[in-house]
Amino acid sequence: MGKSKTRAPEQTFAETQYLKALVESQAKIAIRLASNEVIEGQLEFFDQGFLRVTRTGEPNLFVFKHDIKYLYETGEK
Repeated sequence: MGKSKTRAPEQTFAETQYLKALVESQAKIAIRLASNEVIEGQLEFFDQGFLRVTRTGEPNLFVFKHDIKYLYETGEK
């Protein structure tokens, strides 16, 4: 088999599409930080470097992306 002449793209923009879908659907999410702390709320806004999480009954937070281990939807609306 020969080598393909095309390279895979360096960025697929899948992260941006997923975060945009979370903002539009207003789905509840949980964010696990590198410190193992969990933040729950709704994603309101995101940028190249951070996420803004809106929480009920607690202050809203700006979370830097480099502090995030992973995030997931909690299944609630």
